[in-house]
Amino acid sequence: MTVEMVTDIMQDGLMVILKTAAPPLLVSLVIGLCVSIFQTVTSIQEQTLTFVPKVVGMFVCLMLLGHWMLNNMTTFMTELWQDFSLYIR
Repeated sequence: MTVEMVTDIMQDGLMVILKTAAPPLLVSLVIGLCVSIFQTVTSIQEQTLTFVPKVVGMFVCLMLLGHWMLNNMTTFMTELWQDFSLYIR
């Protein structure tokens, strides 16, 4: 196994992590920003107000994109294990 192979595997793994984690993180970011703007405009300073919308948003995001996210991770691991014989040389 060469250094180039290791860096390629690491690069592919990090890209899969970024692609898989980006949608839920972006949903949480947008919902948090919207709730913060709402709190600022209405002068409501309740700390637990952001919790419920974020949980609902994350649940909806995972319901809509969960299949795609799991397919990304499964494809990466399948390709990694199919090439395992090349890695042990």
